[in-house]
Amino acid sequence: MTFPLQDFPLAMLIGIGATAVMDAWLLLLRRLGIPTLNFAFIGRWVGHLLRGRFFHEAIAKATPIRGELAWGWLTHYAVGVAFATVLIGIQGAQWIYSPTLLPALAVGISTVAAPLLVMQPAMGSGFAASRTPTPVKNCLRSLANHTVFGLGLYLCAQVIALISR
Repeated sequence: MTFPLQDFPLAMLIGIGATAVMDAWLLLLRRLGIPTLNFAFIGRWVGHLLRGRFFHEAIAKATPIRGELAWGWLTHYAVGVAFATVLIGIQGAQWIYSPTLLPALAVGISTVAAPLLVMQPAMGSGFAASRTPTPVKNCLRSLANHTVFGLGLYLCAQVIALISR
């Protein structure tokens, strides 16, 4: 499949939009009293990563980083754009103008590997949240969040396809 560079701005819009859909989901969960990720911890991890430290015993206990909340949000949205670019790279740029649900859901669901296999271990929560009090519940939450991201990929591409007709 091909990914023309001129389609990158649309991939950015899809990634930003899908990440915003996921954030709306997380906001709903928070309002329902369900704990969600603190983006400052992502920023703290990224700040330490830039200084050469990948693993932490507990990211909440690591030294805070100046601007960590902003770094967390920036990273969150940059990763969303990267995942959208992967989807379009796999499906081809034509997918933007004629999106289908299954590839978006497949990519969204597969992105759960990032927190389970990289972020959680690096931040001290263990592989697939194994060092948390409720690892299965945390993994299922991550899966639900990333499924919503996949739905967001599809919905945002549908909006772009509708506008471009």
